[in-house]
Amino acid sequence: MSLPVISLIALAIAIIISCVSTLNIGALALGLSLIVGHYIGGMSVADILKGYPTSLLIMLAGTTFLFAIAQVNGTLTKVTKHVMKLAKGRVGMIPIVLFFIATIVSSIGAGGTTTAALMAPTVMVLAGEMRISRLLMAVMVINGTNAGTMSPIVPGGIIAAGIVGKMGVGDLSISMWLNTTLIHFAAGLIAYFLCGGMKLWKENGNLAQQQLLASMTIEPFNRDQKLTLAGIIIFIIGACGFKMDIGLGAFAIASTLALLRVVEEDKAIKAMPWGAILMVTGVTVLIQMMSKVGGMDLFASIMAKVSTPATVNIVAGTLSGVVSAYASTTGVVLPAFLPLAPLLIQKTGAPPADLIPLLNSIVSCGFIVDSSPLSTSGAIFLANAPAEDNKVKLFRNLLVWALSMAVVGSILCWLFFYILRIGA
Repeated sequence: MSLPVISLIALAIAIIISCVSTLNIGALALGLSLIVGHYIGGMSVADILKGYPTSLLIMLAGTTFLFAIAQVNGTLTKVTKHVMKLAKGRVGMIPIVLFFIATIVSSIGAGGTTTAALMAPTVMVLAGEMRISRLLMAVMVINGTNAGTMSPIVPGGIIAAGIVGKMGVGDLSISMWLNTTLIHFAAGLIAYFLCGGMKLWKENGNLAQQQLLASMTIEPFNRDQKLTLAGIIIFIIGACGFKMDIGLGAFAIASTLALLRVVEEDKAIKAMPWGAILMVTGVTVLIQMMSKVGGMDLFASIMAKVSTPATVNIVAGTLSGVVSAYASTTGVVLPAFLPLAPLLIQKTGAPPADLIPLLNSIVSCGFIVDSSPLSTSGAIFLANAPAEDNKVKLFRNLLVWALSMAVVGSILCWLFFYILRIGA
């Protein structure tokens, strides 16, 4: 058996195990990199470790440290509640407002998973109080979180920008963020119409229901939260307006906030998603090793055999969506599928101009299925559904929605990015 085949089998094993167990795929990927690359392939350990994304580690650790501070001291929760009051009791507006709240909170640095964790408890209770479908509320908020998850200062956007930046296509961080937002806005519209959003305008509900949001009481921001908000604003302005290094800048601001005692530092460090950071960086090492031994080239050849220049967007998008429904988008799909894009363009004979539409399709389709209860965001909303709810039914509905979005999302991406050339 050739080394490229063995390396591809190693990737498949890692993905399958991550889908059926709680084992961190990053740790597994590092172990497989040693076995396949060093003991079977004869690569030196130093060569394997050259694939470790140190700069990505700094960016992820810095940004998640800053927003862990905002999460632990209650800043993000309070921001979310303040914006939720904008619905002012209009039932039909609530899912729409929640979508945009999730987009904003995710975009400013919290990211999809953190935003979902912040909003899910309140949203699922609110759904019951206002008699709104919990499926609708969960899907709308998850689409909102993912509409912001490719922001240049969010882990998803940082990871994708790091991978795509090596392809010689320029800085696509802003355009990929906007294109992902477009796809999830379209998915949100579909969810709103299919899951009963329009019916909410016909059902006025009783006065108590309408006044529930409008009368929501929220304590003012305290000293620590005001300082944290100021730090986040400085971070956003510095990163977006002055090209401040995202990772080191986040560490500088977060450390300053810690010195000002806005939070217990150890609690913020414990709240950081270390498992996700290990997941992303570990898989990146495996992918880099596969690239060196020909495994990624083989993977691209297999996908190219079932694709044409006109259908490669749909094939790659659907496959990334199906995998993402069971595995991590940022930890598995982005580092595994984005490097395939240039190879797929080459092997299908598609013109180089099709590379950017293909990259947008892989990213958007990877995130559009995150309502799956086997994915982190979907699982968070399922866990926060009240005990009296039929969780089996909600589980099934979330999974059906996610898998259907793998197909619908790939078609939307093909239409928007390949046919209409939006963002190309």
